[in-house]
Amino acid sequence: MTTEPIQPKTCKQLLETFYANPRKMNVEKLVFSGVGNRDVYNITAPFRYGGEEVLLGRVEERDSEFSQVFFFTCNNQVWSPRIHTHTYNLQDPCTTIIKGELIVGGVEVITSAKNPDKIVSWVTQFYRGFQIDSLCHFSSGPGTMKDIRLIELTDGRVGVFTRPQGARGGRGQIGFTIIDSLDDLNEQTFIAAEVLRNQFVPEEWGGANEAHLLSNGHVGVLGHIACFDRSDHKHYYSMVFSINPGTCEITPIKIIATRSDFPRGPGKRPDLVDVIFSGGLIRLGNGRAVLSVGVSDAEAYHIEIPDPFIEYE
Repeated sequence: MTTEPIQPKTCKQLLETFYANPRKMNVEKLVFSGVGNRDVYNITAPFRYGGEEVLLGRVEERDSEFSQVFFFTCNNQVWSPRIHTHTYNLQDPCTTIIKGELIVGGVEVITSAKNPDKIVSWVTQFYRGFQIDSLCHFSSGPGTMKDIRLIELTDGRVGVFTRPQGARGGRGQIGFTIIDSLDDLNEQTFIAAEVLRNQFVPEEWGGANEAHLLSNGHVGVLGHIACFDRSDHKHYYSMVFSINPGTCEITPIKIIATRSDFPRGPGKRPDLVDVIFSGGLIRLGNGRAVLSVGVSDAEAYHIEIPDPFIEYE
């Protein structure tokens, strides 16, 4: 763990390091059925709950950002909507387990009162329950804040990652705080979280997408780092870092996957072609890990890569 102040590196600098270290990988495109002609992307990592393997995915028309989140189960390598399961009018799902309870989050879009087709803001919503079929809403993030993530820490408390923008966060920084329990999760918690400094240069931004409790009690963070090019096209890359929750010391960001790792395919818009969105990661225990990603806001993939968290333990 570094004790010197971290100097943020640009996406370009991080990519130079990434491409200088080739790694063995296996790529699999996920196949979905039962959703009509809609795209499924920005998936969570698969997880076992109630005796079955499930994942959540963002489901929407190619020309729309009004999406639903479905629970999917897999049969013969095809993922289909879980039978008789509630869907949520949300974007970009996330999951975690806290004290045995399933926590599901997602982004609700807010539309204009005068024009219901125009999105004017968004709010992260959280649901909890011990069964997929009995999740109850219990908390909402502040307006315009995405990428809020939760994790149960070694001492039973809850780590909270936030994504402030504007005066405190520019285009998007990562914040962190600790609360005693989920009962303390409220808007003030999100707003008051300490911003992790020197992670991104001012022109770029990032966010946490999933948190992993490491064997030493630190937290491995899977996230994204992003930038614009001169044509205002977005470029999103999967990245990781670790944080000591007791001191908030962090390691430098490193990129672990890029759009070029995946086959060419459709994109939602021309400005989103070079975008991958980290949805979740499964550590295999053999030095390898499987990363779940949304690609170009149109497809979903799994990619097996070297376990990016080993060096932090």
